[in-house]
Amino acid sequence: MSPPSPARTMRLWLWGPRSLGVALGVFMTIGFALQLWGGPFQRRLPGVGLRLQQPWAPSRHPSVHHPSCPPRQRLVFLKTHKSGSSSVLNLLHRYGDRQGLHFALPTRYQFGYPRLFQASWVKNYHPQDGDTQHPFHILCHHMRFNLKEVLQVMPSDSFFFSIVRDPAALAHSAFSYYKSTSSAFRKAPSLAAFLANPRAFYRLGARGDHYARNLLWFDFGLPFPPEMRTKRKNPHPARDPIPPQLHVLPSGAGPQAHILDPNALFHPAPTVADGHSQLSSPASVDSGSSSFIQWGLAWLDSVFDLVLVAEYFDESLVLLADALCWGLDDVVGFIHNAQAGGERGGLGAVREGRRTEEQQQLAARARAWNNLDWALYVHFNRSLWTRIEQYGRSRLQSAVAELRARREALAKHCLVGGEALDPKYITDRRFRPFQFGSAKVLGYILRSGLSSQDQEECERLVTPELQYKDKLDAKQFPPTVLPSLKASRHQTAEAGQRAAKLGEEQLT
Repeated sequence: MSPPSPARTMRLWLWGPRSLGVALGVFMTIGFALQLWGGPFQRRLPGVGLRLQQPWAPSRHPSVHHPSCPPRQRLVFLKTHKSGSSSVLNLLHRYGDRQGLHFALPTRYQFGYPRLFQASWVKNYHPQDGDTQHPFHILCHHMRFNLKEVLQVMPSDSFFFSIVRDPAALAHSAFSYYKSTSSAFRKAPSLAAFLANPRAFYRLGARGDHYARNLLWFDFGLPFPPEMRTKRKNPHPARDPIPPQLHVLPSGAGPQAHILDPNALFHPAPTVADGHSQLSSPASVDSGSSSFIQWGLAWLDSVFDLVLVAEYFDESLVLLADALCWGLDDVVGFIHNAQAGGERGGLGAVREGRRTEEQQQLAARARAWNNLDWALYVHFNRSLWTRIEQYGRSRLQSAVAELRARREALAKHCLVGGEALDPKYITDRRFRPFQFGSAKVLGYILRSGLSSQDQEECERLVTPELQYKDKLDAKQFPPTVLPSLKASRHQTAEAGQRAAKLGEEQLT
């Protein structure tokens, strides 16, 4: 294990409340104290590159790695909601399953969400006084991030990463998925009606309403600025923060999706507060709030090694494989938890020039209402493109093309129809995705006639997150119930999964 990086240690502490002024000190200290007590982190060096295989069939052999770049196997993935995180979770499940790694698993399907993560919620976690050994390799299921408690379970040299999504697209997906869970969404007749006057429906602290505003910021476990903790009198949404030249393209939207100039993406106006250059949020209200937001972003930079961007999913996967010293086969996979009708589209994934005026207004309102999430997204989109420049544009294009060719070949080899299908056609419960919200969640059907080895790997590729968690749970903690009880347990699995999902709306 390499010694802690002085640069990373200093970044974690220098961005404290003192550097932002006495006025911010009180509420920042309260909000971040527990997080900061988690301790310093290390900044890791990038990997030596990818070793790509020819796309033809599922790989059944471990990737070959250079001795100077051993694959990373201590991982913490913050699974954010409605941001493509289920697809990332599947590749982590598959990698850990193949490598025989141990997962830090929740007792059910998530770690007490929406409460802040607690180490005691990890199944079979038994801390010993003075014991510095960590029995787990991967922590990746739904939680609200809490660094201090995470470090009770995972070593500080773990690779920390997450994923963000344009708040405009996220709002579209969250509204349909959490319509019955969020009181604000449930009262609104449509997303357009909600965004036209969100304060007519949203009530701070109401059950499930964390889904309705700044969901990413919430999932990252960050405190909210003081002015957002109390009701505000102004019922009108913030002004349109989106410059007309802004372009947001989803990964896979065509050749432009991975050759865009990052300068064509985001140009938030720089502001200066307390001597630090920073991003201005679309609904910034004063220098104190801007400083608060920038402090939170800097803190996240000190903790997370990489943050993926959903709109550039394939590009993000290539960078992830490189950072982990994994092979490309380790990150190739299918999209999971996608909603029928184009969940990965939404308001944020359409090219600005192709949007109607109404769509542009909705996107602007969504980003303004979710101003903290927009600040997160702008920040990590920029950091992603900085990494792309370091990686090399032409090199990235080649790797992304290889990844997509590999995915297409796997789809043809493994899947009936070569694509995701309506859940009504999926009769095998092992592969039927959990259905929640108003939109149908698509899934996959395996082709017949696969060899036993290909069958095993294809099953890994299509297994939804809840069933895969159950599979890993049974592997790590073999059931001791009598055979006669196993059938009954299987029959009640879907009911238990639904109860676990509905538990997300219980706020404490």
